Amino acid sequence: MQDTREIIDRLNLRGQPLSKGHRRIAQYIAQHYEKAAFMTAASLGEECGVSESTVVRFATALGYKGYPELKQALSSLVRQRLTSEQRFAIASNIRENAVLGTVLHNDEQNLRKTVEVITQETFNEAVARLLSARRIYIMGLRSAAPLAQFMYHYLHQILEDVVLVHNTTGDVFEEIARISEKDVLVGVSFPRYSTRTLECMRFARQNGAQVIGLTDGDMSPLREISNVCLCASTDMASFVDSLAAPMSVINALIVSVGLHRREELGQHFKRLEGIWNAHSVYIDKQHE
Repeated sequence: MQDTREIIDRLNLRGQPLSKGHRRIAQYIAQHYEKAAFMTAASLGEECGVSESTVVRFATALGYKGYPELKQALSSLVRQRLTSEQRFAIASNIRENAVLGTVLHNDEQNLRKTVEVITQETFNEAVARLLSARRIYIMGLRSAAPLAQFMYHYLHQILEDVVLVHNTTGDVFEEIARISEKDVLVGVSFPRYSTRTLECMRFARQNGAQVIGLTDGDMSPLREISNVCLCASTDMASFVDSLAAPMSVINALIVSVGLHRREELGQHFKRLEGIWNAHSVYIDKQHE
């Protein structure tokens, strides 16, 4: 159980004296943070025995523009702490016949939020660092591993020296031991954040390398260690991480890098097609 003051301090709130109703809300958030982060103002008010307008005033009194902004900050904080058991408990509240619509709508909302958060300037800066790197290391562990693998698969076809850091040697530090100021490390991690990914990003910075972070928001520990940070919303509808938005951001990075290497990439794909055809890598419908 979390202390009320800790929750308030972690959310960077003003610390003003709270009214009786506001104190009740703060105490509920502290004791049931895993539920409060996903509640509407009306449902939170009902749980706390106060009106919806009191919940809204609570948010504004603590320095937020409204309840949605408080909810977003609270969600970013508590998602770092949710265990798999708690995530599953949240998912169990979804009606079985509403799963498809709920999950797809949730992914759609994450895409919309991501479009609003990432600026073209930040995106362009990330692309420029990828293009100027001597070697690119891509790292994503656990649930982020498929994202890293996908990014590696395509960047490896576009650029000459791309390395996937995937912990096959027993220690990821051995795989990035030679990283230097001419290199770039792309670190991908979302709640619950990977300790090893963060440590490798710090190691890369200490060795002069550029670090690009792909994570979920301002409260992510990856943000402060990244030279450039791309934030993609991953608010979840269930215990499964929502990776639709991060995947779209990676798609955009790959496409942009490819367009900058259009001529070389065209020649490379022409050679690859010859190899694929010679070795029957793909099914030829003409011979089915």
